[in-house]
Amino acid sequence: MRLTGKAALVTGGSGDIGGAIARRLGAEGARVAVTYVGAQAAADATVADIRAAGGDAWAVQLDQRDPEAIVTCVAAVADQLGGLDILINNAAWNIGIPFPDLAALDAQIWDRVLETNLRAPFLLARAAADLLKAGDGGHIVNISSAGGISPGSSSIAYSSSKAGLNHLTRCLAVAMAPQVAVNCVAPGLVEETRMAGRLPDAVAEGARRQAVLGRVGQATDIAEQVVTFVTSTSISGQTMVVDGGMPGSMR
Repeated sequence: MRLTGKAALVTGGSGDIGGAIARRLGAEGARVAVTYVGAQAAADATVADIRAAGGDAWAVQLDQRDPEAIVTCVAAVADQLGGLDILINNAAWNIGIPFPDLAALDAQIWDRVLETNLRAPFLLARAAADLLKAGDGGHIVNISSAGGISPGSSSIAYSSSKAGLNHLTRCLAVAMAPQVAVNCVAPGLVEETRMAGRLPDAVAEGARRQAVLGRVGQATDIAEQVVTFVTSTSISGQTMVVDGGMPGSMR
């Protein structure tokens, strides 16, 4: 197991993608903390799966729109797990608003999306920086979106937040070097997830039609890419798209 002795924090571990990442890290031997906002039962299920497989996991509530709660959460996780080596910024929020419907995207929605999806990953990285630098090489992996590369997603706010997260990845890779590597996974449509359920039908159908592999992104592939990043020693500042090969995301 490649991550034995490592401590990992996965935000949004109560979700479909976050849960898959947390279980995969646990399978590699990491001690894992998963956060949730209100879905405690789902977070507890992720924890139970990890423990049933012989791993060590813990669930903690976090509203990552609250800067003070972020600091408290990181400190509690480090105390519980005995440090922190890996931070997975997975938690996000979206709402289905077609791009042409500018009137529906008001300031309140915009702020909620950007605070959750972009500001919080920065604040989490900042709060965890000293812990991540303390070991023999820390890792951050941000979970972004193909919508941050090409203009198509649940809303303009979501695409903008994820475009910002892609660039935040590069900025943090510079800021936290050489002790911490910072990378990003950008999924496209991932079937049977809550995020996918909020996509406008036209966007989801377009993704299915355009994926050159004949299938869209898979949560297992996203989790495997995360493991690749957190076990690497010479990769930083990179964004890997996992979307079944949509031409609009090929860069």
